[in-house]
Amino acid sequence: MFPDTLPAEVAACLDRHILRCWFPRAVDPKGGFLQSYDDTWKPGADHERNVVYQARLTWTAAEAALRGKPEEASAWRERVAHGVAYLSSALWDDTRGGFYWSVDTETKQSTRDEKHVYGNAFAVYALATAYKATKDSAALEWAKRGFAWLERHAHDSKHLGWHEALTLDGTPKPRGAGNDQIGTALGLKSMNTHIHVLEALTALHEVWPDPLVRTRLAEAHALVRDTIAQPDGYQRLFFLLDWTPAPDHLSFGHDVETGFLLHESAHALGLRNEPKEKTAKLARALVDHALTYGWDEKNGGFFDAADRATKKIEHREKVWWVEAEGLNALLLMHKLYGKETPRYGEAFQKLWAFIRDKQCDALHSGWFSATDEAGPPQRSRAKSDAWTDPYHQARSLWHVLDGLRASARSR
Repeated sequence: MFPDTLPAEVAACLDRHILRCWFPRAVDPKGGFLQSYDDTWKPGADHERNVVYQARLTWTAAEAALRGKPEEASAWRERVAHGVAYLSSALWDDTRGGFYWSVDTETKQSTRDEKHVYGNAFAVYALATAYKATKDSAALEWAKRGFAWLERHAHDSKHLGWHEALTLDGTPKPRGAGNDQIGTALGLKSMNTHIHVLEALTALHEVWPDPLVRTRLAEAHALVRDTIAQPDGYQRLFFLLDWTPAPDHLSFGHDVETGFLLHESAHALGLRNEPKEKTAKLARALVDHALTYGWDEKNGGFFDAADRATKKIEHREKVWWVEAEGLNALLLMHKLYGKETPRYGEAFQKLWAFIRDKQCDALHSGWFSATDEAGPPQRSRAKSDAWTDPYHQARSLWHVLDGLRASARSR
């Protein structure tokens, strides 16, 4: 169904527009990764380092060490070690434990009065993957420390799941005015944090199949599948502590991303014969719903968000991470259900054409962080900052390459 040239196109995009953009450019000889670059890759001010960005670049380097050319593996492992060293020194709180949300570049002091489960989960995810890539036992020990801190301070033993925003000493913040570091109202639980806890535990369980890690992975999987995701094919975004839904909207990028993450965690848990294919059906429903209400049939690509009640699109721009997650999810659905319908494969090809021709910056390299619905870039958006990094695109393109190559071998 797909052109024979497609794997080479995807591999070239991964190399030119992702890996070569951040590496070695972002490697700071003083420690950690530089995170501020404009749309032409001109470096900006670097006064603060964010745990999410530092973890995601460490994770990307680790995956490159595992998946890249053998002759480049040593250089990638050095970058992995560089990232692990920064996470475990500058961003870990030696006094109270846990990873800071962000630190001052020079003083290494916390710049926020909050630690967050989202940031700590990404640190665990990166460190577990770093161990897989390097077999450095120190990386695994830091991943274990991160998990232990989350277990001690953030796990909600009464209602299940995790408290999200915590004080620096690890006390969950109560309901109150304002939002936490990921934009969730203080004292709520969010879909966004819980899907990435699920992802982190999936990675940790692979390299450290501890019984408690497996228990928490099963808990996160069930919460995402049975409470956060809805049978109609969308997710609720925010909840009270007891999992009563709070007001929200539709987020198509998170829906398609979760479809993939549920397949990963089900595989890790060995849920191949669950009553029957419960995870697979829910994952497909999430992608189907996004295609029905969030897909741009004219131009290709997923819109960002919509009103829950009316399904009216609220944000028509094409955001880099949404398109990346959509590409991966569509190919997964084509692999599973392509014999039933051409819908997923056709949408995959249309989305890839949009990414290749519109989302990628042919002049300066990298992906435009956002484009208009038809593709003209919104050039005011930076290529790299605390929230803009290579993780979504790299993860998607690596899995897409796996899928395309497997398909070619099976012909």
